[in-house]
Amino acid sequence: MTTISADSVKELREKTGAGMMECEKALAESSGDFEKAIDCLRQKGLATAAKKSSRTASEGLIGSYIHMDKIGVLLEVNCETDFVAKTDDFRALVKDISLHIAASNPAYLSREDVPQPAVEREKEIYRAQVTNKPPQVVEKIVEGKLDKFFGESCLLEQVFIKDPEQKMKIKDLVTEKIAKLGENIVVRRFARFQLGEK
Repeated sequence: MTTISADSVKELREKTGAGMMECEKALAESSGDFEKAIDCLRQKGLATAAKKSSRTASEGLIGSYIHMDKIGVLLEVNCETDFVAKTDDFRALVKDISLHIAASNPAYLSREDVPQPAVEREKEIYRAQVTNKPPQVVEKIVEGKLDKFFGESCLLEQVFIKDPEQKMKIKDLVTEKIAKLGENIVVRRFARFQLGEK
């Protein structure tokens, strides 16, 4: 059995925000491997988030971000209670997402928000780009390109700009906060304004 040091537990807690007991358990399950322990905590967080996703989120914050008086963002993020809405973690989440929207300029909130005619138009363009391939191969290529389109144009599918490893999407960031704060969190809507644009 691997001995887990208090320093390791503390470091994992600081990095993930999970509770001391959860951190110690994750380190024990992963035989002291720090990265595996993080993965373990993230997987548990996903399970927790899935359970909470059906709960009503009607509290929250309207966040705003102005960049050099040229770009402005308004963002509504909801949670279940006013208590969570006032926490530093929740406020930091709203601020981070507002900053991300200013930098990444998403066109839609989620893939479900992309109008079906726009999706069909993208598919037609991708099909026209692929020639001399069997139909099933063409469809796989089209689906792959469509996933890339969603990843570029939908806020929740975009890779978080503050993640240097380019692995965490905005929806993963929200899921992490759901696991940490213990409430359902929903990015409801946003508007981005750029000086001179219509």
